[in-house]
Amino acid sequence: MNHERHLSTNFVYFFGALGGLLFGYDTGVISGAMLFIGKELGIKSGSFQDGFITASVLLGAIIGAAVIGPLSDRLGRKKLLLIASIIFLTGALGSGIGINYTILVVSRVILGIAVGAASALIPTYLAELSPADKRGGIGTLFQLMIMTGIFFAYVSNEWLSPNGFLGLKENVGWHWMLGLAAIPAALLFFGGLRLPESPRFLVRNGKLDEAKRVLSQMNPNAKLVEEEMHDIQLQANIPSGGFKELFGVMARPVLIMALGLAIFQQVMGCNTVLYYAPKIFISAGFSEHFALQSHIVIGLFNVVVTAIAVKIMDKIDRKKMLTYGAIGMGVSLLLMSTAMLVLQAGNGNLGSWVCVISLTLYIAFFSATWGPVMWVMIGEAFPLNIRGLGNSFGAVINWTANFAVSQTFPMLLIAFTPANAVNSEGKGIAKLFLIYGALCFVAIWFIAKFTIETRNRSLESIEAGLRSKAHAKMPYNHKSSLL
Repeated sequence: MNHERHLSTNFVYFFGALGGLLFGYDTGVISGAMLFIGKELGIKSGSFQDGFITASVLLGAIIGAAVIGPLSDRLGRKKLLLIASIIFLTGALGSGIGINYTILVVSRVILGIAVGAASALIPTYLAELSPADKRGGIGTLFQLMIMTGIFFAYVSNEWLSPNGFLGLKENVGWHWMLGLAAIPAALLFFGGLRLPESPRFLVRNGKLDEAKRVLSQMNPNAKLVEEEMHDIQLQANIPSGGFKELFGVMARPVLIMALGLAIFQQVMGCNTVLYYAPKIFISAGFSEHFALQSHIVIGLFNVVVTAIAVKIMDKIDRKKMLTYGAIGMGVSLLLMSTAMLVLQAGNGNLGSWVCVISLTLYIAFFSATWGPVMWVMIGEAFPLNIRGLGNSFGAVINWTANFAVSQTFPMLLIAFTPANAVNSEGKGIAKLFLIYGALCFVAIWFIAKFTIETRNRSLESIEAGLRSKAHAKMPYNHKSSLL
């Protein structure tokens, strides 16, 4: 019996987080596909059309993240996960076909809607299924899937390129790169059919026996299940909220935390480093072949480090992980920038290797801390009656910041690049990453002042703490509104 429960639990967590693999693959594969798309579709490098093929996913993600949360509060997490898998499948097939620019961009926007939906929905779903003492590790599975998807994307880019393992033609390889995402999308749909609904959603809809059965499936401790059911029923009696409650006194601490964490995760340079790592290696003096091969190594390294984070997530306070991560990321970026500016990185000298090591350390700190912890904390901190809406808000802000940083990086790079200087682009990258490094240390101040610790606390106790603090701050004649 215990063995069956164990297998069933693994199945639930795996397929519950599988959308993250699609999230990672679809955001990572475009870096390789773009080397060949322009040639076939006649798109000029550096043009608006060229940039919008990549940016279209981010715009779609903003839409998907905005819509999915409120819908999941009304329709349930499982049903929306199945709908997201169908959207993934549609967008992947359309992108793979991509016979002209319009079809490709529309398909990429559809794909982005699914990516944004997954980013808002899956952390909430996993948080509501997991026991309190395992919630951090289970929530980090989402980030592990994202990093695994990125790794598969890098391998796909290498193998399906003309000079890669399979040696496909330029006008064939990129179609397969984009279209292969349809396979995990189909797996997500069929696996999702067997997934349980969130017990919090079931209780809110009066399905108490089914909710208790799901909780018992995920947690063998009958006493804890009874206690959790009691707490969930108390919280579920509170009417569903909207934007008034999201921006109200009670949810404000979590709202500020979600806003800050979502923005800082992006402005500290995480996706810029992942997107532009090959360019950074080339600017540091290494060959293009080394840069592309190192991208795969970085992808694998991301997976390993995130897997370690799954193991340690519930052993270290969330705030400490964010703080240590920000320090490590900031120091790594400052070392990399210094190497490129002072040690004159180039031709494989000491400065070049300092850049490589610093960049690798930066990615390690991000993958083990800010990558997973941000999504875990946002997924578990909002009150039940606005949890879907709150997670949508955090995901929308994160994708908007991602879009802003990704779009401004090329322009800022031009602005910071000195004219007629040796390794001028490398110096421009170094100056730009000094800013990202400084923002890592600003994030430490934000963590200390505005984040709340959520490790080893049930979702209901987190919400009770928010209500208690809000109750203490409000005038006496308004306190009944929080009960």
